[in-house]
Amino acid sequence: TNTALRDIVNKLVKMDLRLAAVHLVDSHYCSDPGKFISVCLTSLTTMLQMELPHINVLSKVDLVEKYGKLQFNLDYYTEVLDLEYLLDCFPEDNFTKKYRALNQAMTGLISDYSLVNFIPVTVKSKERMLMVSQQVDKANGYVFGTGEERNLRNMMGSALAGADFEWAKTGDLRTEFMSTEAEASDESREKFGNDLDKVDLKDPQFQV
Repeated sequence: TNTALRDIVNKLVKMDLRLAAVHLVDSHYCSDPGKFISVCLTSLTTMLQMELPHINVLSKVDLVEKYGKLQFNLDYYTEVLDLEYLLDCFPEDNFTKKYRALNQAMTGLISDYSLVNFIPVTVKSKERMLMVSQQVDKANGYVFGTGEERNLRNMMGSALAGADFEWAKTGDLRTEFMSTEAEASDESREKFGNDLDKVDLKDPQFQV
């Protein structure tokens, strides 16, 4: 195994440099179950090999459905939840059946470590770009340093960025860039024939 990159990183760390690894993944991989499992496995391998604070970024989320509608909500892919459900999304052919056991083993390995998740980002959202920057600052310990003057509010705001309610994680992205999902949801929504039909389920203040 080539350890050149890890050796370079170790030398930099010994020089008292604070480093963090940022793994950038194109969001279109979410539309292909096999590719997404491969991406998760690559992320996990990198995290274990590099031995650095690690941030996985799901980029170009504004184009996430360019290659087809996702099988699950965006949260499923960012939080890497129950990957075994992806196995049911593979095409039913002899080649896929032959390697089903291998795919099942890989999804089990990723789930057992429970280390991989992704931060969704798009260059069309300044807030999303800042969120990634804040997560990197948190990962490498910059926000806890004493080299610069920072008030407690700014430090904690950066350190705890992303620890918001579920809607704050991907809700804005689903609303703005995944319109097909919203339209399908509206069409299939059951009608009650009363005031409940007027409730906007996409309102972030609406909680079930």
